[in-house]
Amino acid sequence: MKTELNYINLSYRTNSQKEYHIPLSYQLFGKDLFSSPIILVNHALTGNSDVSGEKGWWKQLIGDNQVIDTTQYTVLCFNIPGNGFDDFLIDDYEDFTPSDIANIFLQGLEILNIKSLHAIIGGSLGGGIGWEMLVKNPTLAEIFIPIACDFKTHDWLHAQCLVQKFLLNQNDEPLQKARIHAMLCYRTPESLNDRFQNKYNQEKHRLESEDWLIYHGNALNERFSLKSYKLMNHLLMNINANADHLEKIQARMHLISVDTDLFFPASEIRMCFEKLKEKKENVFYHEITSIHGHDAFLMEYKQLNTIIKNIL
Repeated sequence: MKTELNYINLSYRTNSQKEYHIPLSYQLFGKDLFSSPIILVNHALTGNSDVSGEKGWWKQLIGDNQVIDTTQYTVLCFNIPGNGFDDFLIDDYEDFTPSDIANIFLQGLEILNIKSLHAIIGGSLGGGIGWEMLVKNPTLAEIFIPIACDFKTHDWLHAQCLVQKFLLNQNDEPLQKARIHAMLCYRTPESLNDRFQNKYNQEKHRLESEDWLIYHGNALNERFSLKSYKLMNHLLMNINANADHLEKIQARMHLISVDTDLFFPASEIRMCFEKLKEKKENVFYHEITSIHGHDAFLMEYKQLNTIIKNIL
């Protein structure tokens, strides 16, 4: 299985008219390129191109004899430029929007001579970038599976990202504080209350729920840079695929929501599905049931695997 980091060096002018040299990095898993159907996986906010294998963040979904079977498919995943996984960082992160990232991914596919994809799959921000890609190139993929995301950032999510932006611009432990706030949006009250039940850690003199949040804040601070987090939060804040062009997408679309998602509520995704269904036949809706909220797409693998297995 090919898992090394590969690079495409390209020049790109952003929608804000800034020139950048982009070392677009990516990984390939499974079959050799052009020997089997290609599935593009777009990673989420704190994810990266390492989607399968021992350290793969989606290894419960992608791998040999998994639902996305690397003995049958070629799996491609780009790193969002500036996510830091390849040590490339962007100082002026507001120069970029998800539309720009979609353009860069499309340019990467063109350089790799990939004309069409069997599927595009993306969770959260990655799915939003998928929407942007297909609005720009409606015939690119046969199947589109956006998970726990919508074609745009609605007001509630924008507001949560705004709080993140304020926290990230503080001087005192900005990334840790932002991550603690984010965890409360990724999960639900039911999820935390059910897990911790007001248990108190006598050794650390604090609630176990507080200890868990502090752990996640510190853990992300150790593996993620502040510049990267600012960029990724900015992208999540600005998903905005052209609603008038969604119906032009030729792919068979399977929208997957989580019934308790606080970031991309199931009601919003269902509304998108219903509007598309008025004009298209090849669009379908699926819903994961979970107390865990947005993060259920990284936790409820039994449900997610069943849904995707029936799609592919």
